[in-house]
Amino acid sequence: MKTSAYGIRSHYTLVVLLFVYTMSFIDRQIMGILIQPIKDEFQVSDTAMGLLSGLTFALFYSALAIPFGRYADRANRRNFVAYCCAAWSAMTALCGMATGYWSLALARVGVAVGEAGGTAPSLSMIADHYPPERRGRAMGVYWLGPQLGILFGLTLGGWIAQHHGWRAAFIWMAIPGLLAAVMLRYTCIEPERGIWDGEVAKPPAENESLTDIFKSLWASKVFMRIALAGLLMGFTGYGIGIWTPAFLVRSHGMTLQGAGAVMGLLGGTAAACGAVLSGWLCDTLAKRDARWRIGVPLLGCLLSLPTGLAFYLLPAGDTWQLGSFVIPHAVGAYLLFGVTAVWWTAPVYAVLSELIPPHRRATALSIFSLGLTMVGGGLGPLLVGMLSDQLTSQLGAEALRISLAITTGTCFTLGILTFAWAMKAYHAEQKIAKG
Repeated sequence: MKTSAYGIRSHYTLVVLLFVYTMSFIDRQIMGILIQPIKDEFQVSDTAMGLLSGLTFALFYSALAIPFGRYADRANRRNFVAYCCAAWSAMTALCGMATGYWSLALARVGVAVGEAGGTAPSLSMIADHYPPERRGRAMGVYWLGPQLGILFGLTLGGWIAQHHGWRAAFIWMAIPGLLAAVMLRYTCIEPERGIWDGEVAKPPAENESLTDIFKSLWASKVFMRIALAGLLMGFTGYGIGIWTPAFLVRSHGMTLQGAGAVMGLLGGTAAACGAVLSGWLCDTLAKRDARWRIGVPLLGCLLSLPTGLAFYLLPAGDTWQLGSFVIPHAVGAYLLFGVTAVWWTAPVYAVLSELIPPHRRATALSIFSLGLTMVGGGLGPLLVGMLSDQLTSQLGAEALRISLAITTGTCFTLGILTFAWAMKAYHAEQKIAKG
């Protein structure tokens, strides 16, 4: 009976949540393709742009993520996510009306506040729509959101910015988000909590304090080690997402439209394939050995390290002609990198959904997202920008290239070690659970 509890309605809700998350990521990451024209107009440094695109967003996102998660564990998650989606979309439009650096920063704060209530409640809904053995694939579909956000956001955002200016890019990208909010609110269903975990009748623990939840998560070696690995992946992922378009412009002489096409059409498509593949690999290989739920992210790091370094370190010069675009040969390495660099997302969230009880799932995932956003979204773009500024006196326009290579190489190397460490703890917990 459970296997058909929701059926097509669950799949439809998953697709709409994917639409919502895609718009969230577009509104969050569109700064990447717009950094150069905004920097030129407002005459600010790379550090200032890293602060605007990273830490400013992350501070407010993180401050509200846990309270919003706590609320979602007790409220209708569908409605809450829909209202948050409408709010961040409206604030994205206001970004396009900014008259200076600080007014843009205030609008970005508004985007952060809205997006703080999106991801964790959505993941909690998905976990209640699908049984554990299918969550890897369901999470893989949901985690197409960042890749589709890159594909459509950077491609269209680059085109709009090239022809109509960066302000128009913000305004136009806000419209689909409002549509997504309406679709979620009026056409999707709120699933029954814990239906696949034997906790349908168990309500949220009203007397369970946030301190109790923190203590429980801290006591889990698997959660803490996965969280550390996630911080590393988020750090390099956000840094790459924000600064790679500027790298293509500075080091390879591409136009904004061309850089957006590389990051969006090519990189976004590669990463979308990787997101789906990782979810499928996670569910398929875990049937043989549960350790593959963490082994897939580990394998992704191993494969991503050489291709990521090749992308940033291959010299400018040789190119391919693709229609009206001139594509550097280094982009070939970027396509391979894009497929495997995202292998950590779907499996990690599938494991976390397995580890965390349904009645506290949105709160715990918000705590995980807080660290991911603060360290990844907050410090990643900022420190890449600061390192680039420090290296500019010696390396000139190539400073950003070396800055990205250093952070990519360091984070993926540490990611390999940390996922291996987490896999050991996960295997130990599985053995204890089986008696």
